[in-house]
Amino acid sequence: MQDFILPDIGEGIVECEVVKWLVAEGQNIIEDQAVVEVMTDKALVEIPAKYSGVVTKLYYAEGNIAKVHSPLFSMEITEDNSQSQDVTVSTAEIAAIKVKSSNTDSSDIQMPTNTEKKHTSKALASPAVRRLARELEVDLSLIAGSGDKGRVLKHDLSAASSPIIQSVMVSADTPVTQVSTGGKRVEPIRGVQAAMAKHMMHSVFTVPHFSVSEEIEMDKLIDARAQLKASFEKEGVKLSFMPFFIKAMSLALSHFPIINSQINTDCSEVTYFDDHNIGLAVDSKIGLVVPNIKGVQHLSLLEVARKSNELVDLARQGRLSSGDLKGGTISISNIGVLGGTVATPVINAPESAIVALGKIQRLPRFDENDAVKAVNIMHVSWSGDHRIIDGATMVRFNNLWKSYLENPITMLAMTR
Repeated sequence: MQDFILPDIGEGIVECEVVKWLVAEGQNIIEDQAVVEVMTDKALVEIPAKYSGVVTKLYYAEGNIAKVHSPLFSMEITEDNSQSQDVTVSTAEIAAIKVKSSNTDSSDIQMPTNTEKKHTSKALASPAVRRLARELEVDLSLIAGSGDKGRVLKHDLSAASSPIIQSVMVSADTPVTQVSTGGKRVEPIRGVQAAMAKHMMHSVFTVPHFSVSEEIEMDKLIDARAQLKASFEKEGVKLSFMPFFIKAMSLALSHFPIINSQINTDCSEVTYFDDHNIGLAVDSKIGLVVPNIKGVQHLSLLEVARKSNELVDLARQGRLSSGDLKGGTISISNIGVLGGTVATPVINAPESAIVALGKIQRLPRFDENDAVKAVNIMHVSWSGDHRIIDGATMVRFNNLWKSYLENPITMLAMTR
């Protein structure tokens, strides 16, 4: 018998929320099998087993807060730690699913027949998931896994089977963390959402904000992206507009270092940063997170695009590291991707500036001859820390940034 001690999972993290147990008491597990999902104030993390054996006790219920260096679960270690051993799935769960399935018209259940089956051994899945797939007669080779490296998880099976089975599996797996009172629902704010709420409270009440807004004509940038898109795809990189905004910002920061600085708590010192660590606000499944690309001033447009795609993917999976989230010097919030036009962003303290990008709109504008023409317009809104940035400086900085975006050839000529 041995207790599994919750290890250090990030600098400064002393506790985490148990989001979902991926195993049950009495279940056989194998070495490196994911046992539990926990959420810190930084990211969602899967904790793997160190050994093969049988889970004997889960010390925390889903929704509870576990302390680092405390026992998370206990297990009986088996002598044979090979991955060939089978893993037991909850018989009660399978029984409940089968009862529901037997009461459902078989035409409503879309499952592959025995003649359609392929070799499930080729699918990446834990023995527990394989056992459940066999019980449900689901072909693992036909399932698109949502886990790491395409691993098929238990909830992937529910998505591939009937609505009745899905509802049973979800109800069995979903933790009840809310309290219902008189038609209201009260839920605790935890993990990344709690950290963001506290951070925004600090930003709003400690940083004197001011805003600057402007329009950017996007026609030439749209053309530049269209010309570069194919060459980026050959390098395996999807090119959006965001890398242009990031790289143009870095070029402008080189001329306005005050925008890339931070003030201390008693307003007695300003720290200027040589590195342009530009953050991207991402609406992830665990809440708003702002990972940042380090040292943008040293990166090419291709490198910025590749790193941007990587960070967004990790953020949406809840797999960002603490290093991805720390050390930012300025941030971008792209509300336009969700359909927003105008916003006043909140500074991501201790940074001193942030910009919100609106959606691209085709709007009428006058040309130099006062003739009306259709132009692709994006509305951008800056927020700055008025303790160290004045309005005139922010406008001049924005004008330079805007000039690179409206004439991308000049920006690309200066790109390292």
